[in-house]
Amino acid sequence: MKLVATSLLVIAAAIYVVAKINEESGAWVGYVRACAEAAMIGALADWFAVTALFRHPLRIPIPHTAIIPKRKDQIGESLGEFVESNFLTRDVIDERLRGAELGRRAGEWLAAPANANRAGDAVADVLRGGLEVLDDDEIQQGLEHLIESRVRATPITPLVGRAIDLTVEGGHQQRLLDAVLVGVAGFLNDNRRTFRDRLDEESPWWVPEPIDNRVFNKIYDAVGRFLDDVVRNPQHEIRSSVDERTMAFADRLRHNPELLAKGEELKQELLDHPEVRRWIDSLWVETKRGMISAANDPTSELRVRLVTSLQRLGERLADDPVLQAKIDGWISDALAYAVENYRAEVGDIISSTVAKWDGASTADKLELQVGRDLQFIRINGTIVGGLAGLAIHAVGQFL
Repeated sequence: MKLVATSLLVIAAAIYVVAKINEESGAWVGYVRACAEAAMIGALADWFAVTALFRHPLRIPIPHTAIIPKRKDQIGESLGEFVESNFLTRDVIDERLRGAELGRRAGEWLAAPANANRAGDAVADVLRGGLEVLDDDEIQQGLEHLIESRVRATPITPLVGRAIDLTVEGGHQQRLLDAVLVGVAGFLNDNRRTFRDRLDEESPWWVPEPIDNRVFNKIYDAVGRFLDDVVRNPQHEIRSSVDERTMAFADRLRHNPELLAKGEELKQELLDHPEVRRWIDSLWVETKRGMISAANDPTSELRVRLVTSLQRLGERLADDPVLQAKIDGWISDALAYAVENYRAEVGDIISSTVAKWDGASTADKLELQVGRDLQFIRINGTIVGGLAGLAIHAVGQFL
């Protein structure tokens, strides 16, 4: 385009020279000369104006030329302020987001199984990457401190007492008692011969064996019937007694100083036990390994549940206008917050980036962006100047 614009200047100059030489050939030659002369003036004037923006014309340091290289820092600051004031505002964000229905569109996209899988893959990648860059030692120490502090801060015996209360409220202690009674009955039946032999050892020598057998059978059968009665009768007094004693024990666990102290001693022994220490020390490593393995396996329960949850979220979001409005509001508020709090940084990035550029490089970058239009200014100046010169010469001849 520079070549085209310069060629028009050369053509105008050649026409002017030819017309000047042959000026006596006729009145019409004067019109040609005036047109060519004015075209040269227009071309030179616009060349000077265009060139002065980016460099000194003919490398002559004429005042108010090479404007962009000299004022690039101010241009960068002005550009940053312009972007900050006219683009990074809450009103602009709201206007752009109004009617975009991002919540609904996101829901419809997530509702598609293929898209839910893609989103699940992305979330899994983020999870895996986040886990891999974490400092294991720092996390492990923090986790150990958290577990130990929470365990030490929680009295153990009141917790056990509350668990007993819940057990009694649900009637679980009666089922446990039934299991114990059935077990005791089975134990007695399985070891009847052993107990009978023990009676022989303990019974005086002068007591006849038939009497020992009768006494043993009587006692053994009575114990068996007693256990069977307790098992069969839900209202048996033994059951009430067990409930009362259990509740009393739970109350003592919550309020008895000796039991409270004993519980804390047991808790401390548990925390200091080598196996417990090894379990706590390996907790984060095992957890991290399991989460990374699950994140890498598309068929793992974690990935399947993640994809299913994302798809259900998409289906709900696509059909729930209230939820869509909430999502749109959250997005708008988040972007507005970022714009209002960090738009100055965006302006600083623009101004500082331009400030780092070399003046000549800055001029070259801008000239490459708008160069064609600037050369059209030169071309238009040549044409308009020639037409203006022709008109002025015609008016002069008429006058």
